[in-house]
Amino acid sequence: MSWTQQEVRELKEGRYMLIDNEPCKIVNISTSKPGKHGEAKANIDAIGVFDNKKRQIVHPVKHKVQVPLIDKRKAQVLAVMGDEVQLMDLETYETFQLPVPEEFAGQFHNGEEIMYLVAMDRRKITKV
Repeated sequence: MSWTQQEVRELKEGRYMLIDNEPCKIVNISTSKPGKHGEAKANIDAIGVFDNKKRQIVHPVKHKVQVPLIDKRKAQVLAVMGDEVQLMDLETYETFQLPVPEEFAGQFHNGEEIMYLVAMDRRKITKV
């Protein structure tokens, strides 16, 4: 299991949650006051970590949602192969390949250290 449960009222901007089984970074949270027949609700705007899609959901603040376990790691660039880069994790020494994100195109050099994140058994380069 690569996620935990958390109440909506415990979420904050900049943290992560699962929406439609996609890890998303919370951009904005606004809460409404409880009414005569209803409880307080939170309106959450989030952006997908891997697909960069904007998502919006509304839940009661006591509702439990899934929060992905996100692991931020360091890796060393072993080889740059066109639009893919071969990396080695600096803790586990595991080697793997990831596609080069458009915003980092041309910035990879052999031997450099980069930051990447792991969520829901998927990886993404976050910092060069």
